[in-house]
Order: sequence, then structure tokens, then C-alpha cells
Amino acid sequence: MDNAFDWRLVQTFLVALDRGSLLGAARQLGTSQPTVGRQIAELEQQLGAVLFERTGRGLKPTELALTLAAPARQMAAAALALNQQLHSANDDVAGTVRIAASQPVACYLLPPVLLAMRQALPTVQVALVVSNAVSNLLAREADIALRMVRPDQSSLVAKLIANVSVSACASRTYLSQHGEPLVPTDLLRHSLVGYDQQDDIVKGFAAMGHPISQAHFALRTDDMIAYWQAIRAGLGVGFVADYMLGLHADVVRVLPGLALPNLPVWLTVHREVRTSARIRAVYDFLAHAVPAALGGPHRTATMAPLPSPHTKDAK
Repeated sequence: MDNAFDWRLVQTFLVALDRGSLLGAARQLGTSQPTVGRQIAELEQQLGAVLFERTGRGLKPTELALTLAAPARQMAAAALALNQQLHSANDDVAGTVRIAASQPVACYLLPPVLLAMRQALPTVQVALVVSNAVSNLLAREADIALRMVRPDQSSLVAKLIANVSVSACASRTYLSQHGEPLVPTDLLRHSLVGYDQQDDIVKGFAAMGHPISQAHFALRTDDMIAYWQAIRAGLGVGFVADYMLGLHADVVRVLPGLALPNLPVWLTVHREVRTSARIRAVYDFLAHAVPAALGGPHRTATMAPLPSPHTKDAK
């Protein structure tokens, strides 16, 4: 590895990783495709290793590239935090920003992110709105929202900042008493922890060709904290975002080969983000820090107006 490692090339690496092609990365960075190619080649030379395989369909990341993705995102988030600290005095970012998030995100994912943001933006106070329903940004229930579905109010701007993987899990106590499911159909003979009003789990089983009813659930709740605690208590097998699985050693993943849909993380904000330095600073920080906290690759979309008509519920 060349000791003259240029950390500024990390941005090009991350955009190329997210976009999947030199052309896509060049468009996002506002530069040319040959320039992106030269920068990737320069970084590979400095590392002494290949980061991407060039294919007819674009760029295929190597194992090294996937390994470096998380620390690279942390580096980018740290650079953003440093920049915001250097310029916050002149940007008038003081004041309160209301952030809306679901219970698991607000209680388990965001606290360390908000601590880092407090250090980077010390003049900003956060009002955390914890709700599993889509907050009405237009009515100013919140300034910024983190949601697992894309709200479709036409006056909002959204960015896809991460995709969260989901796994089946159960407590060690439950598994010691009932055995571990070895194939997906084994779940039909296990107690399940499910949702009450939401039907995601029921639809998931139906998609696998195994219809179930509410009678299969040992407990049903739409309160995600109660849902997690029920799994911990040993009431049955449940389905949670992977970032929660490291919270308690008494809950373990089961059926690791079971393919479950990822949960997209949408960062949503009112168009005022373009004129409010305070909201823009928090928005930009979350766009980098949340994927870094998840510790995995994500796909980033440019901010775009949302399509109109209806508002969906969120998880």
C-alpha cells in the first residue's frame, strides 16, 4: 500500500460503489467518466488492490470494496461533521429541528447518531417525534422524517439513504424449549410474534406459499418496543431489522438463509431545506451518519420532489 493515501478519493469510491458504474458516478459528481475512472485507478494503486471489476454492466465491487465501504462512509460522515463545525458560526444553524422517526429507529438506531450530531452541531437542539405513523411535515409536526416507506406528499423532498436488512430471530430461552427452525416451513409449527393491524408478516408467509392466520401468533402488537421485548421474553419467533440484533445477546438470528425484503430508509424533508441552513445542516448530517451507523452499503438517490396523491403508513 502506498503511504501517500489520498482520502479525498474516498468520495469518488463511495459514489461509484453506490451508482454501480463510472457513468453514473460521473453524473452524480458533475465530472467526466474518464476522470472518475482515473480517480478509482489512482485509489486502487494507492491501496495496492482492486476495488471494482469492470464488466459490461458496470462496476462489480470486490470483497475488499465491500469491506472498506463502512469505514469509508464513517470517514465521509466525519469529514462532513468537521466541515459543519468549521462553518456553523457563519451559517446561522442555531435553533430547534424536529426529527420524526419510528420507535425502533428513534430508540435503538438514532441515539448515537444524535450524540455525534450534538458534537458536530452544538447550537442545534433536537425535538424527537417518536411515531410509527408518517408525520405530516406539511403541518409542521416535524421538519425531517426518517421512514421505511416513501411518503408521497408533493411538496416534500426525499432521499433513499439506506436499505436495512431484516432477519427472523428468537430468544435463546425460546429455542432451548422449542428447538431451532431449520427450514422456512418449520416456522409453521413455531409460535410467532406478529403485528396486530399491519399484515406484512401474513403477506410474507402467503408469498412463500404458506398462508397463515392471526391464530399462528402467540402475541400481536404494533408497538415495536413491545414487539422486541416479547421476542426477548421468549414468546416466539419474530422479524426485526438486523441493526437490532446486536442489542441483546439473548436474542439470536434463526434461518440465516431466509430471504426477507429489505426496508428502505427514506430521509424526507419539506422543501424549506433549500432555504433553512439549520434544517439543511441536520438533513445533510443524517444523510451521511445514518448509513454509517448501519455499517453497511446503501444506495443514495438524489433529492427529488415526491409524487402526489396519497400518504401511506410507515413502520
